[in-house]
Amino acid sequence: MIDFHGSKVLITGGLGFIGSNLAYRLVELGAQVTLIDSLIPEYGGNLFNIHGLEHRVKVNFSDVRDQHSMNYLIQGQDVLFNLAGQTSHMDSMKDPQTDLEINCRAHLSILEACRLKNPNIRVVFASTRQIYGRPDYLPVNESHPLRPVDVNGINKMAGEWYHILYNNVYNIRSCALRLTNTYGPRMRIKDARQTFVGVWIRLLLEGTPFEVWGGEQLRDFTYIDDAVEALLMCASKEEAWGQVFNLGGEPAITLQDLAEMLIHVHGQGQYETKEFPAQRKKIDIGDYYSDYSLISTTLGWQPTTSLTEGLSRTMAFFREHLDKYL
Repeated sequence: MIDFHGSKVLITGGLGFIGSNLAYRLVELGAQVTLIDSLIPEYGGNLFNIHGLEHRVKVNFSDVRDQHSMNYLIQGQDVLFNLAGQTSHMDSMKDPQTDLEINCRAHLSILEACRLKNPNIRVVFASTRQIYGRPDYLPVNESHPLRPVDVNGINKMAGEWYHILYNNVYNIRSCALRLTNTYGPRMRIKDARQTFVGVWIRLLLEGTPFEVWGGEQLRDFTYIDDAVEALLMCASKEEAWGQVFNLGGEPAITLQDLAEMLIHVHGQGQYETKEFPAQRKKIDIGDYYSDYSLISTTLGWQPTTSLTEGLSRTMAFFREHLDKYL
């Protein structure tokens, strides 16, 4: 990877789960980090996420939909990690216009700001495995057809393609990571807008049984430290430009087995298996796990944190800081 020491780095969604963990790592590497976050309550930003880092980063409370702010903030930056987004699939179905503004139009505006104000910037976009829809085959590689099953997936797909288009046409060096079930310290746990695993962890710590819908669906998971390393690799290696990469993790596991593993890690707890709620069943993708061999062969990335170890670290973090995330 390039030496990030002294690099000026901008992170949209910087007070969120992935953005804040990335900020800690970048500060360790000597980068000058600016975080942009709107702190809209539903979207995951939390000031405690940068506890201990407050005086080592700059924070700008702004919304990526504000074109004037982005035009100003993008100037002079070496790298942009474009992580801001609306992540709730159900919210996107209830309020598709807001999802369109945040997950699609805002990213087009950000890329226009790059083109007009800072064409030498490097951009990494956080995309999602949700754009594949229901898999035709497993594991899913980047050649799989894209058939999103909800508004969120359609808008994230458009946001991703804008980044690749601006790379190909305007030479704005950009790439995209299709994230899958990223988990770890600082993730949102108060509700399921970010991940169901967070809700399970909160309920376990509160001593309340949690619900597993269906239970037989296969999923893979990426620990946050592994996701951060992938983001850094994408920002620093020219082989990434114009590319779209899957992330993933080992092993693929049923939700019921994941629930058992989480209870084992915690040392106690209970869950109930229930049928999928009808409204959510319509947009569920069934079994999914990634083929991430492309990023492995191209950039050398591999997940290094086992699922058991990642869940243990996550539980330990929230045992200590649960009150800051409720």
